[in-house]
Amino acid sequence: MKNHFILFFVFCFVFSALAQKNIKSIKITYVKSSNGKLIENQDPILVFTTEKTSLITSEKIILKKADFPIEQTFVDFNTKSISQFVQFKNGNSILTIDTLALGKQKFEFSDETKKILGYTCKKAKTTINSNSIELWYTNELNLKGAPSVLGQNLGLVLETVRNGNSKVTASKIELLKTIPTLLTLPNPLPKIVDQLTYKDLIWKSRFINIAVFEKEIINFSNTSRSNDSILRFANGTIILKKVKIPEIKKGNRIFVDVTEQSNGDAYDRTGSVFLIPTDKNISFLDGLKNGVKELPVYENGNGEKYQGVIRTENYAPLLELMRFFTPFGVKQFNTLQLKNKVWQDSVYYRQDISEMHPALSNKEVWIGMNIGNYDNGGHKASLNISIHPEEESKPQNTWLLPVFNTNNVMEMAGQQYATMFSNEKGLEVTFDVPEGFKNFKLRYITTGHGGWENGDEFVPKKNTILVDAKEVFAFTPWRTDCGSYRLSNPASGNFSDGLSSSDLSRSNWCPGTVTNPVYIDLGNLSAGKHTIQIKIPQGKPEGSSFSSWNVSGCLIGE
Repeated sequence: MKNHFILFFVFCFVFSALAQKNIKSIKITYVKSSNGKLIENQDPILVFTTEKTSLITSEKIILKKADFPIEQTFVDFNTKSISQFVQFKNGNSILTIDTLALGKQKFEFSDETKKILGYTCKKAKTTINSNSIELWYTNELNLKGAPSVLGQNLGLVLETVRNGNSKVTASKIELLKTIPTLLTLPNPLPKIVDQLTYKDLIWKSRFINIAVFEKEIINFSNTSRSNDSILRFANGTIILKKVKIPEIKKGNRIFVDVTEQSNGDAYDRTGSVFLIPTDKNISFLDGLKNGVKELPVYENGNGEKYQGVIRTENYAPLLELMRFFTPFGVKQFNTLQLKNKVWQDSVYYRQDISEMHPALSNKEVWIGMNIGNYDNGGHKASLNISIHPEEESKPQNTWLLPVFNTNNVMEMAGQQYATMFSNEKGLEVTFDVPEGFKNFKLRYITTGHGGWENGDEFVPKKNTILVDAKEVFAFTPWRTDCGSYRLSNPASGNFSDGLSSSDLSRSNWCPGTVTNPVYIDLGNLSAGKHTIQIKIPQGKPEGSSFSSWNVSGCLIGE
């Protein structure tokens, strides 16, 4: 009986060895886990490998259910090359080939072992971008492969562990008697690009980018002219374009970005990106085309008339998307040399405006940008709006109402400076709230300007917001970090005390920065009419200088 058992064991061993020799390919399924828990609704990684080649793909790709871009990785063990292949939604494909990556991988080996799916695995460690990576690999199947490009030459990697808590682990191994046809690159090969271009094209394919303006001049000149796509107003200090925005799904993020350089102007200037509402009988566009006299006037008893700054029954003010400030002469004045100062080539501003969803989604809108200046060269600026898909994780704001905007973007066409805060009444607006909304917020942007050392630009002033005559919020907007942006300000004046003009703290802005909105909770406003009031103790004029406050606000409700 004992001899029969020994013969049976030898037979099984020989049969298993023969079976192993007949293996042409292996299919491994990997699943991801974090902090000991499987990630839900994941797309398992699939690896197909042979003696010569390996393919990293996924279950959804094989089942033709994957979202674009569809990316797969091929490894050639003979040439030690890694080929990455991607298909885009528009039908285009590209390929990049790296013949050096495998040779550059360095590991620290350990005597530790553990069993994964019945196979004895050894451990190798490496560090990538400060992340500690452990790879558990086996040589018992005499084939190589891994769920990423990392460790392809070690053996068959059955688990990777990043920073001790993020794992990719083999959940199933299938021994194949034939080599799948998918283990070959497409024929003919798609366009081959370098790795940097490959990564850049994949990144850009993951979101929608709307290029509104590209290196447009914003200057002060009586020769500025509109063309078929871009309208110019206020002697060229305002540019405007009609833009079609696609439907923006719930939970998506929206960003606006601006790149600016001086094209001749040496000074720090107020810039604004705005949308012109056209849902009323009168719009800001009427003022641009026919003059500020077309805009409704706000008066508060101080003797001045302010055009187009508040919401009325027949007019909606500009909806400000971003307020930014140019530095002192970046790019144009980089020839002004200082010891140990390397000036920036341009300034880049980027801001999340996802709350503007109701005003943008699936609409054709007028998008404008201005930089207030009196220079013939002025500034050169680009503007993009990007839409980034995300999972539906929170309610999307569904209602938005522009209420006021005192930023006189038409300054160079006669629009009055915002000096209404010289009167105790300040700015007061009546607006209507419809039925069915709650959790209201005021998106509020404020910056103080004017005067010299005693003007409101350089003196902290309290902003008080009242709704229906009741104070709801008060704060003092102030920036103390302006010195952080010195390298964007080559033309900034240097003072005898060792400071530069761009270093000085200001009323909520710095040369070369964006001013962030403040979100003020208003609670659940009842349907019907309400009044909002802004009070600021504006400084008095000194000689020919005066102070002003550019404030803009829109209501957001759920």
